[in-house]
Amino acid sequence: MSQPVATQTLHRDDRFNDEGFDDTWPPVPRLFRTWMAPLPAPWEDVFGPLRVGNVDDLVVVGQIGQSIDGRVATTTNRSHYINCPAGIAHLHRLRALVDVVIIGVGTACADDPQLTVRRVCGPNPIRVVLDPHGRLSHHARLLSADAKTILITADGTDRKLAGVEILSLPATDGHISPSVILAGLAKLGLRRMLVEGGANTVSRVLQAGCLDRLHVVIAPLILGAGRPSFAFGAIDRLEDAMRPPVRTHQLDHDMLLDCDLSAQRVPVWRA
Repeated sequence: MSQPVATQTLHRDDRFNDEGFDDTWPPVPRLFRTWMAPLPAPWEDVFGPLRVGNVDDLVVVGQIGQSIDGRVATTTNRSHYINCPAGIAHLHRLRALVDVVIIGVGTACADDPQLTVRRVCGPNPIRVVLDPHGRLSHHARLLSADAKTILITADGTDRKLAGVEILSLPATDGHISPSVILAGLAKLGLRRMLVEGGANTVSRVLQAGCLDRLHVVIAPLILGAGRPSFAFGAIDRLEDAMRPPVRTHQLDHDMLLDCDLSAQRVPVWRA
């Protein structure tokens, strides 16, 4: 199994933006998309692997924020905020570098997120909600005009929302497979994708072998019980566990585990 590299501190600031403390980030979203030169330190080390896919024309990264004991929320569904401001800023940096950010409708209904870039500078990604049966509320905050929103529904679902693009895809037993979702978005010209939540959505994409990288941001909290970070079947033998190469980075109080899943990534799309 690959060993982690030495831990690196990316930033130590509790403010919610880059203004006045770090002049290395603002050019990164533009440079990231040019592929012409390495990103300024320390950003190349953590975000450089997301620039170009190794398997096909896509780069798909998952993100989970959790406690030490692998919980994303308490038993009463309290999750804001498990991660420290630096950990949250890392999530917003990921959003600034991708074409789309993807969440399931359960997370959209429970958390009512905006899915915009607010804590760092950079462009807002297109927001994608996986909503096979048309559950998303007309009042959801991610339906604002801050960024484009795409609602993915199952074929035959009659759903219309003002200002929202509907992408209907084939479903099996009420579920749209991750590879079909990613290929459907790729046909729209979208190449870099962030699967942000919730745990069920990230787990389905992980199990389907559709993630290139997985960023797990661990907060120094022990909850004891609550919603687990990953939701799929147990294994009987340690030999069957996923053992991806992992690099570590310090995000102030939080720890980032950057998991390289390219060895198990299945091809999804090639133009």
